[in-house]
Amino acid sequence: MAKSLSGLVVTGLAACAFATAAEARTLHWASAADSLTLDPHSQNERPTHRISHQLYDTLVYRDLELALQPRLATDWYPREDDPSVWVFELREGVTFHEGQALTAEDVVFSLERAMHENSDMRGLLTSISEVRAAGDYTVEIVTDGPNPLLPNNLSNLFIMDSGWAAEHDVETPQDFASGEESYAVRNANGTGPFELVSREQDTRTEMVRNDDYWGRDQYPMEVSRQVFQPIESSATRVAALLSGEIDMILDAPVQDIARLREAEGIKVEQAPQNRTIFLGMHQGRETLRNSETDGNPFADERVRRALYHAINAEAIRRSVMRGNSQPAGIIMPPFVNGYTEALDERLPYDPEAARELLADAGYPEGFDVTLHCPNDRYINDEEICEAVTGLLGRVGIDVNLVAQPKSVHFAELQRGEYDFYMLGWGVPTLDSEYVFNYLLHTSEGNRGSWNFTGYSNERVDELIQAMGREVNTEARNGLIAEAWEIVQDDVVYLPLHHQVLSWAMREEIQHPVQSENNPYMHHVEFSD
Repeated sequence: MAKSLSGLVVTGLAACAFATAAEARTLHWASAADSLTLDPHSQNERPTHRISHQLYDTLVYRDLELALQPRLATDWYPREDDPSVWVFELREGVTFHEGQALTAEDVVFSLERAMHENSDMRGLLTSISEVRAAGDYTVEIVTDGPNPLLPNNLSNLFIMDSGWAAEHDVETPQDFASGEESYAVRNANGTGPFELVSREQDTRTEMVRNDDYWGRDQYPMEVSRQVFQPIESSATRVAALLSGEIDMILDAPVQDIARLREAEGIKVEQAPQNRTIFLGMHQGRETLRNSETDGNPFADERVRRALYHAINAEAIRRSVMRGNSQPAGIIMPPFVNGYTEALDERLPYDPEAARELLADAGYPEGFDVTLHCPNDRYINDEEICEAVTGLLGRVGIDVNLVAQPKSVHFAELQRGEYDFYMLGWGVPTLDSEYVFNYLLHTSEGNRGSWNFTGYSNERVDELIQAMGREVNTEARNGLIAEAWEIVQDDVVYLPLHHQVLSWAMREEIQHPVQSENNPYMHHVEFSD
């Protein structure tokens, strides 16, 4: 019989009551931003995935060193007689939190659900032509030609119970951009290491350990209860950690890192993040939506290059990020296949060159534009945008800065309402195709779903589709290199920096920084 939400609370309390003192540990943690939704296929966004990884499982996942590891799938391989078919062998004996048994049909349902037009995950699955059950615990995924990287695309693809989805009328993902509500937005029934107790959007999410978890003997599982609280204010977040209200924060403010290092009982762990911060410009419209300037300055490559020269990324690193960032010349982080140091070299900071390019493009006096940024998503996001606003003003570009909560920012961005905007991008597949497929392919169908620039290049589209099928590593890397050369020359985006992660926590908490910013709470150990 399915457990009610109150039943989950009783289960969680009972687990705590019968656990030994060493096992019954509650961990309170915080970050600046909340998950946008509990619907696991609605949004392809890291804080959303962060909570989903507690409640749901994936077929495969990236471990603490970003290596691909088994989760619900114990083995995966292309069929010898047909390399266009990937076979995934499932773990047997796994149950969902409400007691339903995991079968291949749940995996088929979940992948098909994630391919729905409402799903922001569909861009990862563009090569899939069919998903089928080949037995109770075997799934076959048929791709449009060989796809050597398909397993890489599944590390954030969460598996739902098909019966639960039908029961609660959530067989299709939430339409986030339209503000749709559904049962899956605030409730969950996964196979993950923690069960949902309560969910208050932008306030608090409480979860208890799943003592029936299939990995109970494989992971420490020392956290018996976790409470996540989004705390937007940096000062409040730090104060909560120092006072003992919070045990761990994922985004220690860069201005407070030195103070936190010196605080008694607190430690700061750092690592480069698999994420790059950049600015997008809509270059495909005839006129800008939020400007009094005639025409669209961003349609001219000289203008885009001028903005690049006008931004002093080193000054942002030094003054805004307090040294905790790495200036970037490309919109992919160093973890990714296709990255080279040569690609990552920035155009020089040169305000005079910027003014000359603007004059050559017909804007000797500059122009006005609105820059939209989140204020609770990336490290010092609003402060970065304030710095960019000042730097562009020095070359005659009058920037109206609008900084909003990420829930508003991403909903409006996905509706195509912005001319000029901040975005950060991580690459869970660790391959360039992910960046190209989402950010640089012509926006059509399931491809280019985060390309809000209007950029469209036929040759780049051809290369993206070819690199998804090429099995020869050397040939594939050649396709990737050619595509990067084209888009770098076109100055499609304005790269700013690669983020550095800073987690601050109580000294007894043992959890190394995971470079995708995923705290796996079932991995946590306590040293005392």
